[in-house]
Amino acid sequence: MSGGEGSNRKLWDKGYKISSLVEKFTVGNDYLVDMVLVKYDCLATIAHARMLHKVGIYSEDELSRITDELNNIIKLSESGKFEITPEQEDCHTAIENYLVAKVGEAGKKIHMYRSRNDQVLTALRLYYKDKLKEIVKQIENFQMVLKDFRKKFGRIRIPGYTHTRKAMPTTVGMWAECWIDSMKDNKRRLLSTLDLIDQSPLGAGAGYGLPAKIDRGFTARLLNFKRIQKNPIYCMNSRGKFEADIIHTLSLISFDLNKLATDIIFYSMPEIGVFILEKSICTGSSIMPHKTNPDVFEITRANHHVINSLEQQVKNISSNLISGYHRDFQLQKEAIIKSFHIVLTSLEVATHVFQFVKVDRKRAKKLLTDELFSVEEAYKLSMEKGIPFREAYSIITKKYCCK
Repeated sequence: MSGGEGSNRKLWDKGYKISSLVEKFTVGNDYLVDMVLVKYDCLATIAHARMLHKVGIYSEDELSRITDELNNIIKLSESGKFEITPEQEDCHTAIENYLVAKVGEAGKKIHMYRSRNDQVLTALRLYYKDKLKEIVKQIENFQMVLKDFRKKFGRIRIPGYTHTRKAMPTTVGMWAECWIDSMKDNKRRLLSTLDLIDQSPLGAGAGYGLPAKIDRGFTARLLNFKRIQKNPIYCMNSRGKFEADIIHTLSLISFDLNKLATDIIFYSMPEIGVFILEKSICTGSSIMPHKTNPDVFEITRANHHVINSLEQQVKNISSNLISGYHRDFQLQKEAIIKSFHIVLTSLEVATHVFQFVKVDRKRAKKLLTDELFSVEEAYKLSMEKGIPFREAYSIITKKYCCK
């Protein structure tokens, strides 16, 4: 649903016609990417409208009508009935055009004391806050599954590996706790990142403040920001910096999921066989009748490298730019939205499939061959017979390695 007549009017329209090729190139797929920001731009615009009412721009009736239509846009967006056309460029234009079509003059006032620059920053910050909180919750769900896995299989002893060779005995419990602890650290990092970005940029205008007195604290409180990002130039310069921090934090989660997936692939190899993957989480070969494949873990593993590339993309786009807004920033949105999607779905899938990973007790016991206990033997020899550790080490070496 668009806003009716004039609904494709650009916010920067100056009365001349732009080249269709240039328009298509500069818009890119922003009008599609921005669909996830519609709700957040509406919420920020409601707060902005209330501030405009507070400073005398809107009457009570105008504020009521504007707020009703913005809430209606949110409902339309959630039901898939709100449209952003390529001609509108982004959600901000589509929303303002809709308001103008629905409430007339009141809609034309909504951009007072606001630039599209601080508008997009605010919508993005609200989106980031929601997504970071979603990931925290998903990490907590994953930890619960890991703890259940530890409870079921934790006492089973399995071989630990260094250099992909048998090293020392460990337990399934110690292995599971590794990921529980890593997720604790990831949660701490997420909350730290959340605290960093929890600053309201609304009111920074195009990046150099506004020649008017507005109440930035009022809108910050309405939008539940912890504080105001005071310096308007830094508001613009933090775009790219904050995104890079977010994606780096997400990459630490994907890093752990990458290693966990690799472990499961390794320990579930038929040649090892400690972990058993139920068939419901495996795919198959199109040619080999006997094959079941751990594709879900392979894609999880590969997703970490996708996140790393997106982090570099955001960092590279943001660098070598003078202070202030640049259209380059537009290309960052898709990268961070994609990063959130990858990590959220990876955590969701990991939480699901882990319930279908079992441990083969008999196979684990069979793999606990004597050489895994060589360190224990050396310690015992040293403690019981008073032999210095380095000599005890040499004695046990001859038993297992170099006779």
